[in-house]
Amino acid sequence: MTSKKWMLVALIAAVVIGFIVSGGDELLTLENLKENQQLLEDWIDRNLVVAVLGFFLIYVLVTALSLPGAAIMTLAGGAFFGLSIGVAVASLASTLGATLAFLVARFVLREPLRRKYADIIARMDRGVEKDGAFYLATMRLIPQFPFFLINIAMGLTAIKLKTYTLVSWITMLPATFVFVLAGTELGSVQSLGDIFSVEILVSFGLLATFPLIAKFVVGFIRRRRVYAGWQKPESFDYNLLVIGGGSAGLVSAYIAAAVKAKVALIEKHKMGGDCLNTGCVPSKALIRSAKAADTLRHANRYGLESVPVKGSFRNIMNRVQEVIAKVEPHDSPERYRKLGVECIFGEATFVSPWELEVKHNDGRTERLTARSIVVATGGKPAMPPIPGLDDMNPLNSDNLWQLQEQPQRLLVLGGGPIGSELAHAFGRLGSKVTQVEMGDRLLVKEDVEVSELIRKQFERDGIDLRLNHAAKEFAIEDGEKVVYCEHQGERVRIAFDEVLVAVGRAANTEGLGLSNIGVETLPNGTVPVEEDMSLRFPNVFACGDVAGPYQFTHAAAHQAWYAAVNGLFGQFKRFRVDYRVMPWVTFTSPEVARVGLSEAEAKEQRIAYEVTRYELDDLDRAITESEDYGFIKVLTPTGKDKILGAVVVGSHAGEILAEFTLAMKHGLGLNKILGTIHPYPTWNESAKYAAGEWKRAHAPQGILNLLEKLHGWRRGKNTKSPRSTYAPDRNPTGPQ
Repeated sequence: MTSKKWMLVALIAAVVIGFIVSGGDELLTLENLKENQQLLEDWIDRNLVVAVLGFFLIYVLVTALSLPGAAIMTLAGGAFFGLSIGVAVASLASTLGATLAFLVARFVLREPLRRKYADIIARMDRGVEKDGAFYLATMRLIPQFPFFLINIAMGLTAIKLKTYTLVSWITMLPATFVFVLAGTELGSVQSLGDIFSVEILVSFGLLATFPLIAKFVVGFIRRRRVYAGWQKPESFDYNLLVIGGGSAGLVSAYIAAAVKAKVALIEKHKMGGDCLNTGCVPSKALIRSAKAADTLRHANRYGLESVPVKGSFRNIMNRVQEVIAKVEPHDSPERYRKLGVECIFGEATFVSPWELEVKHNDGRTERLTARSIVVATGGKPAMPPIPGLDDMNPLNSDNLWQLQEQPQRLLVLGGGPIGSELAHAFGRLGSKVTQVEMGDRLLVKEDVEVSELIRKQFERDGIDLRLNHAAKEFAIEDGEKVVYCEHQGERVRIAFDEVLVAVGRAANTEGLGLSNIGVETLPNGTVPVEEDMSLRFPNVFACGDVAGPYQFTHAAAHQAWYAAVNGLFGQFKRFRVDYRVMPWVTFTSPEVARVGLSEAEAKEQRIAYEVTRYELDDLDRAITESEDYGFIKVLTPTGKDKILGAVVVGSHAGEILAEFTLAMKHGLGLNKILGTIHPYPTWNESAKYAAGEWKRAHAPQGILNLLEKLHGWRRGKNTKSPRSTYAPDRNPTGPQ
């Protein structure tokens, strides 16, 4: 904490200690109040204005500092000022004092706790943003909740000051009224227990349910309002209709069928979506061929003779199609029909929140209704509005797989994951690749050291990397395709044979008729979804690339669970999508795999962390395979083994990352990884060695020094030795 915060804490502590030492806690008691009631009443009669102001200030101070005696002060308000003035002064003073306590807690504690427990505070903030007023009202209306704890707890959240103050004032009024009313009959009050009889406590308990009831009513009104003007069908054809047969749509339909709901999946093209037909599957098949070519080219690494790489690009692309065909049955309509999903091929357009008009591919048109609808239409490559680009017949991740002739000079626009993967693959297959990126590095979502390692590898593999180059114009000059880029104020000309555009993706929303139900897309093209994946209407959902924010197949499947379950059972309970542990892999060589926070993100969010690093050139398995390069980097809170994030750069990085992902998901720290037996020699041992590096850095040095002396004494030695350094065996046989 800053010096100002420490000074404030010290001042508050001094006042509280002074209050207790001076016997202030003994003054604010029921016995003392009754004993001095007549004396105080006489003085107040002569000095009413001063008495009211003094009472107000003392009440504020007691409440703000969470001192004992607020209840007695409220009784005193009724005893000395009557019901009306007593309620007015006590309610205003208690609200002001509570607000000051709230502000102090926020100023002193929120930022340090937010840095240390970022995930927890973020979840609290999301809940408070949505229902904070209801939570606060419920706690305020239950007398058993200590008010000072409410002040502090709410100060740790992001609730707005105006909301906190207004809700606190309104909801503290009932208890204030009861205490002030009791104070007007102070003589009959023998203890504070006399004020809260069983009947009154039950009444307050029932009153505390009012915010929850109000929340339900508000939600009901909102739902009715959003459905205003729409006629809900009396019956439905399906429990769930799913638009789109990609990863998100398939998972949604599968879940519905698994719980015996009647579900139909509508796909206008091919089942499997981008991942199977134009994305993950074909690209990884191409990357594997490129890796094989690189292995042949550098066979001398393995004691063999390096050979020139020869082969037909057409054969390579045919193999890609064979791989797609081999995977295709996993996503086929035949398989899903056997699972209980009705597969419809056609285009769907919204008619209402419950109804779709489906134009079948055979020309028929029909209308289908469902209690819930899931939009899972995926995305497509984004095309930047660069003059002349359309005339180049540009390649993208959709149409690339129809290519039969290998481009000799390939221009790749974009330095993100897709552009980098394909640039590296084509470079290894023999194309002369020029990669243009308008930023100053590749893979900008990763840390700088990761981008730098990939840059060096690309340059070693012959890729002409043009960073800080912005493509401005395409043209055909003397029969040659060229692009003009802007670089540091100069115009740079680059000639090429084919251009591959990989500058991002856009959501597929054309033809859905979203405007028919009042849904507008966001500036980035995706549709606006709530935390339960609903899309404006509580029964309409979206998941996958069309919803964002992640453009991963596994993220789409993850979202699909929430969309399907909330669509089928949302009237009973709704689940909020959880992105806390979202891994991803970029399949360059070396691979880049990450889960959780990067260093840059931790710094941006002002989260205290420390870094543990393990170099893969130390891993025996990597050495045996002549792939001993790369590293593992793990972020943990200072002094703790909890994993905040991990990045693996190297061969098999995606597989290595799985262990860190599992640990993060289930709250396991590095000590648990270190204490787990890993078979030798494997790539996954690297996770254990990374955990060992953390353990080495946090060794209990004092205990080790004592043990060193103990062992020396047991050997009969009485000599002083240098301070030891804890360096565990790379292959410890048991838990550390």
